[in-house]
Parts: sequence; C-alpha cells; structure tokens
Amino acid sequence: MMSRNLILGGVLTGVFAAAALISFVWTPASVETMNIAARLQLPGAGHLLGTDHFGRDILSMLMVGARTSIAVALVAVGIGMGLGVPLGLTAAARSGGFLDEAIMRMNDLIFAFPSLVIAILITAVFGPSATNAIIAIGIFNIPVFARITRGAALSLWKREFIMAARVAGKGRARISAEHILPNIANLLIVQGTIQFSLGILAEAGLSYVGLGAQPPTPSWGRMLADAQTMVSLAPHVALIPGLTIVAMVLGLNLLGDGLRDALDPRLKVARA
Repeated sequence: MMSRNLILGGVLTGVFAAAALISFVWTPASVETMNIAARLQLPGAGHLLGTDHFGRDILSMLMVGARTSIAVALVAVGIGMGLGVPLGLTAAARSGGFLDEAIMRMNDLIFAFPSLVIAILITAVFGPSATNAIIAIGIFNIPVFARITRGAALSLWKREFIMAARVAGKGRARISAEHILPNIANLLIVQGTIQFSLGILAEAGLSYVGLGAQPPTPSWGRMLADAQTMVSLAPHVALIPGLTIVAMVLGLNLLGDGLRDALDPRLKVARA
C-alpha cells in the first residue's frame, strides 16, 4: 500500500510537470505580451492569479517558468548522477588506493565551492544563462552522488555474493556494473529526487540574482526578484511565485520520502 507522502508528493509533482508540458502548446495568455493598462491586477476571472508589473498573466508565467525550472534541475541532476555514480563506483572498487583518494579529494574541492560561487565563476567567463546554471548545479551534484555511491558500495564489497563473484573471475568493473549498481539503485533514485528538489531551489536562487535564465524566458526566481519592489503595492505578485516554489519543493521532498519508504524493505519491516 502506497504511503500518504508518496501519493501527495506524486500529485504535487505531477501537477507542476503537467503544467510545464501543457505550456508547450497552450497558456492562458502570451508571456511575452505586455499590457501596462492591466498591470498589478488582483486574481480574478480575467487573470486567475492576477498580473505582474508589466501586465503579464502570472499563471502563464508560472507555467512556462515551471518548464524552465524543471528542465534545469532535471538536466543538472542527470549530469551529477551520470558522472558522480561511476566515480563513486570506481572509488569503492579501488578503496584505499590512489584512485580512491584522488576522486574523494576532488570531491572535497568541489564541495568547498557552493553552486552559487561556481555559477558566478562560470558566468564571469561565459555570461549568465540557463545553460550555465545547469553546468553549475550539475557540477555541484557530482560529488553528492559520488559520496553516496561510494559509501553504499563499500558496504557491499564485503558481502558474500561479491566475494563469490570475485572468486568466479569477474573483474572490479564488471562486479560494479552487474552486482553493486543494481543493489544501490533504490538509494540513488531517492537521492536523485532529493537533489531534484534542491536543483529547483538552486535554479530559483540563481535566477533571483540574475545568473539563471535570461529575459524573455520566464523563471520563478526572476519573478520573485522583479516583484520584490512591488510587495507593498501588490503582495500577490511575490507571494504566488514564492508559494509555487515551496509547493514544488515540498512535493518532491514528500515524493522522495515516500519512495524511500516504498523501496527500502527494512523500513517496511519496521513499520509492519
């Protein structure tokens, strides 16, 4: 039986994913059309969530902004997982050796620079854009997945079935791919969900300071930045995108918590 966290998290995440997909073919209004005469309208029949300081429909901006945030976070997590997991498997397979030490010290070096600092360094050279935000967040995700993979894999290398595989003549790379990775896949899926939620926050933060997606592409973080001077005149302009970010992150965290409960047999036994 699915947990409430899994159901609620799946529903919240699904709503935003559906909104992002629908925005490719339809939005209530154009996100590029300004209507100064309709600026800062309160939520109503004409505009369900109101309008911003340029008269643009906030619901349409949120739908297209969801597309931007999800795409940036998804690709960044893919980069982190695609590079971090092989590095973690390699480090675990060569535990205590030079390669293990080199990989982990490189991870420590990356961890010393938060994604915002990495983004500043990248954009100082190549300029601010969604692509550079993806690179910055992706680089920060690599050591996260490498450490988790290494820690989980190390505990498996001492198990009897791994020793049997080594006696059978299988190499370290083959054992990592055929025996280690399938047994830690559940952990990686849950961690991927968590990093996805953090990626949404990171993208919003980078866009807020002008280092993420650039105009005219809508972004939740930039919507907050644009609205900060309008809070006293029209609080909904800031509250709505802020609550949207909270709801998206909450949904992903609940989804990750539900997946952990569903995929970890030890938790099932403990709660039975």
